[in-house]
Amino acid sequence: MPASPLLRQVLDAMAADDTVVNELVKAARSQSPAVARLPEAENRRHVQFLLSAALRATTNPDTADYTTAEALGADRAAQGVPLTDLLRGVQAGRTLAARFAVERARAAGLPDDVILETILDAERYTGALERHIVKGYHAAEIQLSRTVRDARTQLLRTLLLAGHPPTPEELRQAGLRPEGRYSCVVSDVSDPARARTLEQALLEFGGVYGLVEGRLTGLAARPPAGVALADGVLVVVAPPAALSELREVHRLCAAAARIAGPGHHDLTELAGEIALTAQPLLADLLTAGVLGALDPANAFHRELAATALAYLDHGQRLRPTAEALHLHPNTVRYRLRRVQELTKRDLTDPVDIGELYVALESVRLEPEPV
Repeated sequence: MPASPLLRQVLDAMAADDTVVNELVKAARSQSPAVARLPEAENRRHVQFLLSAALRATTNPDTADYTTAEALGADRAAQGVPLTDLLRGVQAGRTLAARFAVERARAAGLPDDVILETILDAERYTGALERHIVKGYHAAEIQLSRTVRDARTQLLRTLLLAGHPPTPEELRQAGLRPEGRYSCVVSDVSDPARARTLEQALLEFGGVYGLVEGRLTGLAARPPAGVALADGVLVVVAPPAALSELREVHRLCAAAARIAGPGHHDLTELAGEIALTAQPLLADLLTAGVLGALDPANAFHRELAATALAYLDHGQRLRPTAEALHLHPNTVRYRLRRVQELTKRDLTDPVDIGELYVALESVRLEPEPV
């Protein structure tokens, strides 16, 4: 029901009163530091909008319009005002505005039952208004997040793959220091949901992350030692390097990710395997030296080689290897011991493991012909 002419006069006068607007602005700024950091003129725009919207709804309920409320929420998201601070300011203004309205309506001689009904109607509308401010805020937040994520991913791809180097300003906008040194991180995670989970763990170490060549990749401000990994996930981490060196470092990390097993790997520990993969002749020479005692014509030797490869493929974990080969763990232990005896390589030594893996991978002994 539309408000009485006297009540409308009271509310019109209140909305036009600079003293009221100033008090509401002061209340909002005092309750919300983030709101107070905005220009005061922006706060006044906010307060005047809420007052006029509430006035229109109270005096004529059919005029309710939430478009501007959603735009206001979107503005605050773009300005970087936390939602909790925004709502704190809105609620402080609502409370004080209701008190002013009651005082002025009583001073004008309006009966309490009319005042109460009007205030309740206004509260219902301003509550809906607040929900639409939140709706606009969240919609803008999602859009801004996508925009920022897309920009950072594109910058990563430019830095690590191809294209003109980003400008210092573009780097700073992405959170990178042009003169900084960063650890290139390459994982084998390509599923977007799993990538977001791993990214959250890596963000503890600072830096920028995104999908590059289908894998979650990033530049960590601090080497992510001890980062929590889901079962079966692989991560290769390079020592810190200057931004100008990262394209080549990324190429090495990607090569390492293709040959390493699950777990956390330091790029330098895989240097031998990477070098041999890139040099086929050297790999052939190594194969002859390492696997010379393994006879491809011997069925048992082929089983030994297959077991060793499965063991290395499963991150040197005994039980997963046994399950994959449908063998008892003791059988796997025995075969690995024989491999060590025949190849003179220690399966607990990183260098020996690297040489053995490259040698086995380069020949992938074929099954016995039938």
